[in-house]
Amino acid sequence: MDHKLYHIEGLIEFQPRVFRDDRGYFLETFSLKWFEQFDKQPNFVQDNQSVSTKGVLRGLHFQRPPYAQGKLVRVTSGRALDVAVDIRKDSPTFGQHVTCMLDAERHNVFYVPEGFAHGFVALEDNTTFLYKCTNFYNQPSEGGILWSDPALGIDWGMDNPLVSPKDEVLPLLKDFDSPF
Repeated sequence: MDHKLYHIEGLIEFQPRVFRDDRGYFLETFSLKWFEQFDKQPNFVQDNQSVSTKGVLRGLHFQRPPYAQGKLVRVTSGRALDVAVDIRKDSPTFGQHVTCMLDAERHNVFYVPEGFAHGFVALEDNTTFLYKCTNFYNQPSEGGILWSDPALGIDWGMDNPLVSPKDEVLPLLKDFDSPF
């Protein structure tokens, strides 16, 4: 298993080893051992799945403490541009973001810890997005930042993504009081 660290502390992309033969392939999609070298032991308690058509953008979401969630995300079909925005107010990279191309053919996995707003855009029809969460969903703890905030400078790779009405009215980063 290979990994990639990003310029924002805590974000990790994992590239599992895929064992292929004439029957198909096998891979580990998660192992707590992946995190040992980073002195992390996330406790995943809930799995979620969504299916999106090409151009659907979901995000940028987070949950406020004490229901904050770390996420381990991947796609099992299609491709998605995944985005994590640092919203930890004392972080030197506050307001900066990282993008990770999740691809069902590569089988890569992206870890987004607590303290990040998270979102993705489906780049193909029937993109199946899976994520393990370190805390249970709690609706009153939902929060978010506007996906198109010019201050974030995120290149989503498309001009007019399909966004839910709820995600179109999230606050700008400058109007956001981080709970992290």
